Amino acid sequence: MTVSHSPAPARSDVAAAANGTATPTRPYAVHGLVLTTGALAWAATMAVVGLDPQTRGAELAFSLSSGLFQVGLLFLLRTLWRTRALGVGRLARAVLRVEAAAVLLAICSTAGDGLGLTDMDQVGWLLLDAFWPLSMLGMFLIGIRIAIAGRWRGVTRFWPMVAESWAVVTIPALGIFGETVGHAVACLHLVVGYAVLGVLVARKTD
Repeated sequence: MTVSHSPAPARSDVAAAANGTATPTRPYAVHGLVLTTGALAWAATMAVVGLDPQTRGAELAFSLSSGLFQVGLLFLLRTLWRTRALGVGRLARAVLRVEAAAVLLAICSTAGDGLGLTDMDQVGWLLLDAFWPLSMLGMFLIGIRIAIAGRWRGVTRFWPMVAESWAVVTIPALGIFGETVGHAVACLHLVVGYAVLGVLVARKTD
């Protein structure tokens, strides 16, 4: 009689098998792919139509690509949640919940822009639009916390802070150097920051 023993699957293995979306050794492959795709799509669209689309078609393309990027942020937040990248305490979990809510509201703002519903003369739309920059600022603070917590190792410990500095780098660049330089910085930062971060996330094994 032959008796064989198989090691119990890790939690990430079980999750991957249950979802059917990633291999056991790359449980966050889809998460990273969505983030990279969204960042590249938004950067490419921004390079063509600019930071402030002027036509209806350009606005629709901008909204679709930036919306895909925001969905990528939700996948990133899910990765942070599952890996406890901010820490294991209740505060860390609460921060991720609040940021996810902010990103969802920012997506609603983006959808309103794409559908042509946004009316900045109404307070409600103004408040909703504010969640775009607020959510990006929140991601930057989360990037700092990831580096401090040190639960992600190697380059992944610090690259989130680089990627998530998009708003705090792009907005000053626009104000100091003007639209041409600010536009270039916005596009390049997405590629170097979030697109690369997506690749790093996709390669994570735990």
